[in-house]
Amino acid sequence: MPTILLVLACLVSFFTPPKAPKTYPVGQIKTSKGEILFWLYDETPTHKASFMKLAKANYWDTLTFNRVINNFVAQGGCPDTPAGFSDSPYLLKPEFVPAIRHVYGAVGAGRDNNPEMLSAGCQFYIVQNKKGLARLDDKFTVFGQVFKGMDVVDAIVAVKTDSTDMPLSPIKLDVNVIKLTAAELKKLGYVVK
Repeated sequence: MPTILLVLACLVSFFTPPKAPKTYPVGQIKTSKGEILFWLYDETPTHKASFMKLAKANYWDTLTFNRVINNFVAQGGCPDTPAGFSDSPYLLKPEFVPAIRHVYGAVGAGRDNNPEMLSAGCQFYIVQNKKGLARLDDKFTVFGQVFKGMDVVDAIVAVKTDSTDMPLSPIKLDVNVIKLTAAELKKLGYVVK
């Protein structure tokens, strides 16, 4: 009898599919200049969830990088107008994290000058200044970090713009959230901690 159980246990383990490796959500922006990939921080759960929700809804896929400034940021998502962010679908409470700063490649949420420092749900920017932008720390929420495609961001901020820093030739957004394993992330240059 024990031999039969051993044979059955071996057969069950043979036919049981291996457990799929854990995957992590990664922000993806595809543009005519190339692809940008960035880690989404668990430490900023509201901003992470908002980004994932709007990406899944294809919210940004008709929009562009509407404000690009060399040695500063590439910004997109919703118009940067004097009226503020009236076109944003909603506003988010700030999520300032002392360990997450405005370093080169940081992905942050745009906002107007509202006193509560609420982020526009629709607007994001990528820090392109190689020294970082410490003056924005604890004033704007950083919710991601680019690990592949900063050469693309550098190319985006180098394009010719008008007087409002809008590219003369629109740089369209194709924003997604893709799932990658730790091994896939490592090959792309990001080590999961």
